[in-house]
Amino acid sequence: MEKFQFLGGINSPADLKKLNIENLNVLADEIRRVLVDTVSKNGGHLSSNLGVVELTIALHYVFDSPKDKIVWDVGHQVYTHKLLTGRLNEFETLRTEKGISGFSSPEESEHDIFYSGHSSTSISAALGIATANLNLGKDEYTIAVIGDGALTGGMAYEALNNAGRSGTKLIVILNDNKMSISENVGSMARYLAIIRSKPKYYRLKEKTGNVLHKIPVIGIGIANAISNIKTRIKNSMYKSTFFEELGFHYMGPIDGHNIEQLCEALDSAKIVDEPVLLHISTVKGKGYDFAEKSPSVYHGISKFDIETGEPKSTGTNFSAEFGDNLCDIAENNNKVCAITAAMSLGTGLKEFSEKYSDRFYDVGIAEEHAITFASGLAKGGMIPVVALYSTFVQRAYDQLVHDGTLQKQRMILAIDRAGFVGEDGVTHQGLLDVPLFNSIPGITIYSPFTYERMKLDFKRSIDTAENLTVIRYPRGSEPKIPKGYGISDNDFDYFGKGKILFISYGRISVEIMNAVEILKKSGIDAALIVLNKIKPIPEQAFDIAKTFSEIYFYEESEMSGSVGQTFSDRLLSVGYCGKYEHIAVNDEFVPHASVDSLIKKYKFDTESIVSKILEKTNG
Repeated sequence: MEKFQFLGGINSPADLKKLNIENLNVLADEIRRVLVDTVSKNGGHLSSNLGVVELTIALHYVFDSPKDKIVWDVGHQVYTHKLLTGRLNEFETLRTEKGISGFSSPEESEHDIFYSGHSSTSISAALGIATANLNLGKDEYTIAVIGDGALTGGMAYEALNNAGRSGTKLIVILNDNKMSISENVGSMARYLAIIRSKPKYYRLKEKTGNVLHKIPVIGIGIANAISNIKTRIKNSMYKSTFFEELGFHYMGPIDGHNIEQLCEALDSAKIVDEPVLLHISTVKGKGYDFAEKSPSVYHGISKFDIETGEPKSTGTNFSAEFGDNLCDIAENNNKVCAITAAMSLGTGLKEFSEKYSDRFYDVGIAEEHAITFASGLAKGGMIPVVALYSTFVQRAYDQLVHDGTLQKQRMILAIDRAGFVGEDGVTHQGLLDVPLFNSIPGITIYSPFTYERMKLDFKRSIDTAENLTVIRYPRGSEPKIPKGYGISDNDFDYFGKGKILFISYGRISVEIMNAVEILKKSGIDAALIVLNKIKPIPEQAFDIAKTFSEIYFYEESEMSGSVGQTFSDRLLSVGYCGKYEHIAVNDEFVPHASVDSLIKKYKFDTESIVSKILEKTNG
């Protein structure tokens, strides 16, 4: 491990408190070196973590974690937090199997208060903790750290609305690294913001108020008059009093990379006897030139070369192929438009956003709004394509039901990262979208695993769909299909013959194709149905399946509510008496590991499939 002047001696926040401000600035530089080095080797979220180094140091310097609870919104920004809470020696295992998570994880440390892989949740969770503290008489602070991007999610405003007048020791830190929440109107406003963040200001204010209130008859009137004058002056300096209207004591904006100012502001926030919103300004990617210049590119990045900033992996993938294909479709159909929720790069829509800017809508981190907005576009005659990650579509279930399929709106969901996603882990695995969609009446679902098949599904859906259509595809590149397994443009494909039938869909189908070929060499013939349309399941697939005495359904999904369960229920309803086995993820959340490792762990790989059949045949 690299020798550090200060970081090597920090095993808990208590060690941090032994340092002075000058030491803390050196510590920040040391932390940034570790962040860049580790993410370059393991991949991960770089820009957001580089932007909160000083803030995280200040939080642990001023507060007493885990007694005081720090709740991080979208927990991919907790790398510095992990380094300061006893995980330096494990940090090189970041995002690797059995290593530390790339997100906050209560199972990993008592300092990680909440799982937070999804956005806009921190204020709600922190308010709940703070309210519990109030009711139980606990003298503890609760801090929610939320970015300006997360304020595009409506849940954050629901929480702010409830929190402002809660009377709790809640401190909300607004990390403003992109847009200005309160307009900065010059050097005087900045100066006053800094003055108002100092503890001396609040101690003097409190003493002055106490003295005035003791003056008989006129004291309270003078105090109120001063307060009104102060409010008018402040409102003339700061154009937005939104947070104060909600009941928060607003502080800032202050420099989020000045540790001394941050510590003073946080100490002041502890003095204020009401919920506080501290507004700080930071730079995403701070300290690494490539990330500062292109923060979106380094938001979530694979392994890269530190000297050049270039990624070490190249080649196309499903996201890129989807984006290219949608551009081709939009060129010939001016009704086609694209919607995403702050994920234009991740979903492959960057080129579309540039070529067809008048038909591209990034709604921010607001999946619920995205679906209902798309429904309105469909009602108006457009053909909306909504691109979301599988894990994030979970947030919009009600809108999919009520505003989409119930009203028979012609819209298409492009669901990226379906199935295992790998190192992003438990909060991001795409294993719930199939059960979720499967429960909605009138929906059509395709699950292609080749680029060409995906393109055909989009073309068919855009040309002929009459209701909500879902096209789900995995993270990464298409698998290599063995010879003899050409994929048609049908709703399913049927290969081979024998007494054993495999049924699957998505990339696991290729593992089965390889297994079938290996089994042939052992004298075991097996057939395979590869479903492309998984809802509704093609009738002919049932007709074929019921002629087999032994069926194995493999599915990269949670078992409950899945396609395999639908298939088995249908077989039972027509009196099927053969053997049926469903291999899926059974009632558990899946931790972080590489996709290949997870496929092996859950027995979806070729070797495990072959071993299962040989064992049953020879046993």
